[in-house]
Amino acid sequence: MREAPAAHFRTSVHASPLFAVAVARLLRHVDDALGRPRELAMVDVGAGRGELLTGVLEALPDEVAARVRPYAVERAPRPAGLDERIMWSHRLPAPAERTGLLFANEWLDDVPVDIAETGPDGVPRTVLVRASDGAERLGGPVAGHDAEWLRRWWPLAAEGTEYGEHGEYGEYGEYGEYGEYGQSGEDAAGGTETGPGPDADAGSGQGAGPGLRAEIGRPRDEAWAAAVRTLHRGLAVAVDYSHFREDRPLFGTLTGYLDGREVHPVPDGSRDLTAHVAMDACAAAGALAAAESAGSGGAGCAAPAVRSQRDALHTLGIDGARPPLSLASSDPAAYVRQLASAGEAAELTARGGLGDFSWLIQPLGGLPSPFG
Repeated sequence: MREAPAAHFRTSVHASPLFAVAVARLLRHVDDALGRPRELAMVDVGAGRGELLTGVLEALPDEVAARVRPYAVERAPRPAGLDERIMWSHRLPAPAERTGLLFANEWLDDVPVDIAETGPDGVPRTVLVRASDGAERLGGPVAGHDAEWLRRWWPLAAEGTEYGEHGEYGEYGEYGEYGEYGQSGEDAAGGTETGPGPDADAGSGQGAGPGLRAEIGRPRDEAWAAAVRTLHRGLAVAVDYSHFREDRPLFGTLTGYLDGREVHPVPDGSRDLTAHVAMDACAAAGALAAAESAGSGGAGCAAPAVRSQRDALHTLGIDGARPPLSLASSDPAAYVRQLASAGEAAELTARGGLGDFSWLIQPLGGLPSPFG
């Protein structure tokens, strides 16, 4: 990728400083739950140009900000003029190295995935793409761990359909920046709160008609599990547009963005490529990682939860409530400020927009979640 995603689309971070205020409030909840440690990590995964961390540091009381150790994880170079307190890295911290809050806003949707499509024979096959213009053709049958992931989380083939041997892979970009991590093969103790689980009939769903598509989310599961493992104690949160096993889109969600417009997803580095996240699969992978980190079979490890951004921000005090009209007479300037703030909060929590994003919350080390 030659350009930053923010050059092509607007995220919650860019929509309003209230988003950073909400994350700062969440960090203070983590701080209190941890007993106000001497050092409190704030890890921003997919940090862009450091806008979220900058906003969080500005929103925190001085006493808390003095103890925060902000880490930006981002492939792009460190921006000039960034707050010197922010550490910049191209990789996740080492496992169990940090205590605090890990926050990944619109990161998982940018982790590259392979695309599967059912051929005329009803067999899911890997989609091959030409990088120069996005032209596609079907390759070999999906096989191995990817085939297992499809059966478990996004069944395309009718029950009993044979998947093939290993074919060609890596068509939309090879994932590997953050290393290789274990399979999310089993749910952690307690399960997740994300609807029908992986034990549902793997042959149910869309059937085996030709042209059905799926985005194989295994690299995202592994990426999220790796992110969760970086915390010894704390809260790991991923925010993204998502779908769940009971309502997977028939033809996938892969698309591109260029200069604020949705465009054909050509993988030539000129545009941002994105696909919605199978959040239930990521939740299971993160839960397993948290249980493994806890040891003793995951005893006492809290299950993850998924909330809409609308509900999560309401919990954190961002609700879009309009100021009382009486304030317009007593303090017109304050009324205008609060009205503008309410408009920004309304955008962050809007149905059919940013408010429909999913927040995946994974507690670690016995930490309570403010979201229940």
